[in-house]
Amino acid sequence: QPVPAAPTGAAPPPRARRTAFAEGVDRLRGAATTEPGRLRAIGAVLAVLVVAFGAVTAWQTTDRAAVADDVLTSSRPLSSDAADIYRSLADANTAAAGGFLAGGQETAASRDRYEDDIRTAAAKLVNAAANSDPGSPSAKTITELNRLLPEYKGLVERARTYNRQGYPVGGAYLRYANEKMQQEMLPAAEDLYTRENQRLRDDYADATPYPWPALALGVLALAALAWAMRRTYLRTHRVLNHGLVAATAATTVVLLWLTAGHTLARSGLHDSYDHGVRSLDVLHDARIASLKARGNENLTLVARGAETTKVGDETFDAYDHAFGRDMGALAEGLARAQRLADDAGGARPVSSASGAMTEWRKRHAAAREQDENGNYQQALDMVIGAKGATGECFDSVDENLATALEHEEDEFERAAGDGRDALTGLPAGAALLSVLGAAGAVLGIGRRLSEYR
Repeated sequence: QPVPAAPTGAAPPPRARRTAFAEGVDRLRGAATTEPGRLRAIGAVLAVLVVAFGAVTAWQTTDRAAVADDVLTSSRPLSSDAADIYRSLADANTAAAGGFLAGGQETAASRDRYEDDIRTAAAKLVNAAANSDPGSPSAKTITELNRLLPEYKGLVERARTYNRQGYPVGGAYLRYANEKMQQEMLPAAEDLYTRENQRLRDDYADATPYPWPALALGVLALAALAWAMRRTYLRTHRVLNHGLVAATAATTVVLLWLTAGHTLARSGLHDSYDHGVRSLDVLHDARIASLKARGNENLTLVARGAETTKVGDETFDAYDHAFGRDMGALAEGLARAQRLADDAGGARPVSSASGAMTEWRKRHAAAREQDENGNYQQALDMVIGAKGATGECFDSVDENLATALEHEEDEFERAAGDGRDALTGLPAGAALLSVLGAAGAVLGIGRRLSEYR
């Protein structure tokens, strides 16, 4: 049976309505096939690349400038404070032993030196606590040292009191104080120094790497601008597009500024580490070794053979054996400091300290000979006497090392300051020039678009 025909004039079935997104994609696709559409896309890409280059440059250089400033004003001073805490504690221990040996003849200078060392250690601990992160290992170490310091001072005062009264127990108290210093306080101070040094090295590691993302974006932006200018030239036979030229010039300036500034900053920071931090570390270690040697030399006479140590089959006086070990560390440290010194100002005091150390060893050997022969008073005079004693040699070593440290600290501050200052203005300059460059790229493309209206 035949199918009836559709009524004449009936409307066709409705078509499905397209989404706005699909229609927008079609319009973009159609625009991209025209020269104005392609120019708009090129302008947008160029502007984004130039702005991204400026933003990443500003971000990376701001970060590196902040870390470089931390090296100069935070981490290195804290590392130096940690070294001063160790030195002050070791020197206080040395002064306490020297004062004990002098007994009732202890000089005001010796007493003042001990008190100054205790005050310095306490002040440096307060400063370190203020700059440490709460709950960090360094903060815990500082808290422990703050607890031990008054305990140590109390033991020394008891030793002095009994010593002035002529009681032998004073020597036992001083040895106990020295044991607390050597086995608890100095290891804790050394741990603090090691942690602060690691923090300093971490800051150097963060400040010196090249900003590769920024450099890569800069090269990419320049390549895109060069391609756009060449494309414009091939299509219009016009050699220059003022907007694109301005964008290229701004991007080139930022890229060159970034490369030169970071290279100079990196060079200054490396120089501050190689000719400042390394020398300072070696000099601090040498000074600490001299202080420990002096303390053990004094304690040799305080103990008078009461403390011994066994090495193999031989038995030695414990403090005299430790003195030899410390003098070996001092000699090694001075030799390294001499090699690291890069000018006469740094080498001269180290050389003088080496000469004083050699004389110190000679005088110490003579004093030990007198002590072993039973001439205790003569040995005592040769160690803490007013003239010709080993104390003169120790003071000379300490003063020359302090001079060398001051010289190397100046070298560090100058080099680190140069490294930090090389990045001055770069973040703000990069941001401003990138905005101007992006505007130039948009205006240059806009000039071409105006030709189609």
